[in-house]
Amino acid sequence: MKLEDLRKIREKAEKELKLREGKARVKIVVGMGTSGIAAGAREVLKAFIDEIEKRNLQDVIVTQSGEKGLSSHEPVAEVWEEGKPIVVYGNLTPEIARRIVAEHIVNGNPVTEYVIEVKEA
Repeated sequence: MKLEDLRKIREKAEKELKLREGKARVKIVVGMGTSGIAAGAREVLKAFIDEIEKRNLQDVIVTQSGEKGLSSHEPVAEVWEEGKPIVVYGNLTPEIARRIVAEHIVNGNPVTEYVIEVKEA
């Protein structure tokens, strides 16, 4: 492995870490409990991170949590926006995660067919 290869790996890791920390306009929380992982939450988390990075959205972070108590709807993710109710999505796939980024995060229109709960922040 060359020094340039190591530099690229470090830069990629720093970008991913930046997507998981800090203060942002939008925070996406993916449930990564046992049932979520079994249902595909890792792929959903990766799809959110990839789509946000692809669109170069600097004000969005993606993080994870444990069980949400919604195992029949796994994988689940919450979208937190400052001053707005929390939107909980369920039965997610990587394709739906990409659609949530495009329609909800970028254009401000929640993808209603996958919303399972809306709660006050």
